[in-house]
Amino acid sequence: MAKVFDATEVAKHNTRESCWVVLYGKVYDVTDFLGSHPGGAKIILKLAGQDATEEYDPIHPPGILEEELKSEACLGTIDPSTLPQEAAPEPQEELEGPPPMENVLNLDEMEEIATKQVSKKAWAYYHSASDDMFSKSFNNAVYRSILLRPRVFVDCTKCDLDTTVLGHKLNTPIYVSPAAMARLGHPSGEAGIAEACRNFGAMQIISNNASMTPEQIVQDASPDQVFGWQLYVQIDRKKSEAMLARINKLKAIKFIVLTLDAPIPGKREADERTGMTGRTAAVPSGVKAAERSADDTPNPTEGSGGVGQQLFAGTDPSLTWTKTLAWLATQTDLPIILKGLQTHEDAYLASLHAPQVRGIILSNHGGRAMDTAPPAVHTLLEIRKYCPEVFDKIEVHVDGGIRRGTDAVKALCLGATSVGLGRAALWGLAAGGVEGVSRTLQILNDEMKTCMRLLGVERVDQLGLQHINTRAAEQQIYDGPASLEPLRREFRSRL
Repeated sequence: MAKVFDATEVAKHNTRESCWVVLYGKVYDVTDFLGSHPGGAKIILKLAGQDATEEYDPIHPPGILEEELKSEACLGTIDPSTLPQEAAPEPQEELEGPPPMENVLNLDEMEEIATKQVSKKAWAYYHSASDDMFSKSFNNAVYRSILLRPRVFVDCTKCDLDTTVLGHKLNTPIYVSPAAMARLGHPSGEAGIAEACRNFGAMQIISNNASMTPEQIVQDASPDQVFGWQLYVQIDRKKSEAMLARINKLKAIKFIVLTLDAPIPGKREADERTGMTGRTAAVPSGVKAAERSADDTPNPTEGSGGVGQQLFAGTDPSLTWTKTLAWLATQTDLPIILKGLQTHEDAYLASLHAPQVRGIILSNHGGRAMDTAPPAVHTLLEIRKYCPEVFDKIEVHVDGGIRRGTDAVKALCLGATSVGLGRAALWGLAAGGVEGVSRTLQILNDEMKTCMRLLGVERVDQLGLQHINTRAAEQQIYDGPASLEPLRREFRSRL
């Protein structure tokens, strides 16, 4: 018979030497787990001796306790009557629930609705970006500087959004980018996003930091549904290798997305202010970014409680073209897409690594890594100017800043194979669950079709430079030397 603990007894075990937590009504001794927790020991120690369920549940995949802890770590159950009772909140006017999703007309409205539904911690994590958040806002503003060129006297009765990615047929060029912690916004989490994508024939890239396991996310996938898996390579390579071994067994996952634009976490101030736990509405103004260990890897401090800072603990900042791709080739036969390229030089280098590298995603991590980094549109224009042959060698995808179907069409006109949504999918999920994500995809697909019809275009593969005016955007792109020949010589010297 399981032992029943009093909360006062559990509260005594709140140190590194003896650390207990309560989760889902059970008492766990996590002392031995402190050193291997991906988010670092300090976040667990903040909750030592307490009921951590509220903070733990939306962030960790179901079943992870059983995977990570030995069976003997479960000491028994907690007597719920002994747990501290929160003071009853002041009576407040009941908040209105979200409106019917079919009444939502655009993604700005969807975000506004979602903001009213989620916790302060969830809002801060989803909304935040680095420093002054310039790149986040410019990701979208740059699309306003590109003008469309409608044609007339063209039969626009038909419009087809079908496309292919790595040979896999999709019903829309809109895909869901790897966006972490979906269950912070809605209990259905990444599986809810997968259900919406299934209904629309859309691709989904699963975050390395998803709040559900990959097996749970793809469990109800249709036979032809397409998933990618995002990889953040860990300093402890055995962890990454174990995960890749799991991914290799999942037929629904068709490719690996190696993310390169955030080898270290950006300074996301809104996220850091909230702290990692729901018990701290705001961290004091002395909040610190993650300290660095002797090898300059992130080491979250007591003040660095932001979700983003914690998620990046353990990520390897030492990746290189030669060593990392060679290692990856020993771990998986799945096609590789490199995510986070922001210059034509790196796009060119990626193309030299074909066929192992089958594609790239131009992205500045939603403005969450380096502020004032270029938007994907600028990198698309750079590639067109300096090394257009890249488009013939590998697929080029983009994400960041998509708020309208016209934004997606402009990216496709510039040569993108598909266009990703990150925050927009999370806001849709937070606003209305699966229905909210479906409505998000529906809005964008409908806007794309309207745009294409007015351009006189029937199919995605007919979109091109003749449909847009990019003169204003071109004034802002990089105008220095191409520097491709040294890269080519260096690559050949390594063969």
